Amino acid sequence: MRRSRWVSRLVLLAVGLCLFASPAAAQSVNRAAIDDLNEQLLYVALPLTLFVELTLVYAVYRFRNNDDPRPTVDDPALEITWTAATGAILVFVGVSAFFVLANPYISPAAASPADGELGDETEIEVLGYQWGWEFHYPEANVTTQERLVLPRDRDVLFRLTSADVIHSLYVPKLGLKQDIFPGQETLARTRATRTGSYRLYCAELCGSGHSRMQATVVVLNQSEYDAWLADRRAGDGNADTDANATARVAAPA
Repeated sequence: MRRSRWVSRLVLLAVGLCLFASPAAAQSVNRAAIDDLNEQLLYVALPLTLFVELTLVYAVYRFRNNDDPRPTVDDPALEITWTAATGAILVFVGVSAFFVLANPYISPAAASPADGELGDETEIEVLGYQWGWEFHYPEANVTTQERLVLPRDRDVLFRLTSADVIHSLYVPKLGLKQDIFPGQETLARTRATRTGSYRLYCAELCGSGHSRMQATVVVLNQSEYDAWLADRRAGDGNADTDANATARVAAPA
């Protein structure tokens, strides 16, 4: 019975390691940066977890019949070693997190379009209100409700404002999350790398209609995105053109 239990645990561990070894491709540079950080931290956390658990199992087994326990003996060398190791791990975690936070797609307010990492940007003005979303494309003078259409493989800069209370734009699949404050413009930036349809939520409790404050994000190829903008400028009707944008998505997420 005990052996079968250990075998099942080893199988689950092997399956988990296999899944970790082949992660799904990220849908945006934001999500890729966050996934890379999580992967780096997991490389550190997994060996530490295994070491602690094995030490615990050894201690339980080794001293299970110790009827006459002795006081712990001071070991300065061991204490210095684990203190130094803990400090090194914290430095690694801090440096890794710093480079992600310094990424212009994660902290857009600290970056400018002149940065070498950024290309030609599409600007979209986002208005959050109780309880919906409005998206305005200044370059084409196009406005949509509850549907955000983005070009693939192109930098997008969002200028976010709130009409009433604090909201938060959150697109989990794109690794995009930014609080929006009334009377203040905040920025968010992304570059979607896969076409598809994704869900957008408000991640800040904003009133009785908070749960229905959602929208759809559609990522199109550049040519399809240009065609969609042309359709909207032509004024063919919101419902039809939005449906056309969804129909153009080759592989919804």
